[in-house]
Amino acid sequence: MAGKREKPEDIVMKLRQVEVLQGQGMSVAEAVRQVSMTQQTYYRWRRQYGGMSRDQLKRLKELEKENARLRRAVSDLTLDKMILTEAAKGNL
Repeated sequence: MAGKREKPEDIVMKLRQVEVLQGQGMSVAEAVRQVSMTQQTYYRWRRQYGGMSRDQLKRLKELEKENARLRRAVSDLTLDKMILTEAAKGNL
């Protein structure tokens, strides 16, 4: 059974909660357990989203969407070019 996916905004909020708990003197293991996640998940999320604000996270998601759109456009144009090149060889 697959686990639920957290929204990036929720991930940033949970990372901040762990930071606050650590600031109060709790160990990483205790803080992570209190926020209901595993240490492995905490370190993975911290590496991916650590230090981001909500505005930065929103901008990151926008850039990822734009990047995916541009990749699709480039792959479509590359395929069209290959088809035209093959068709041009046949006309000679």
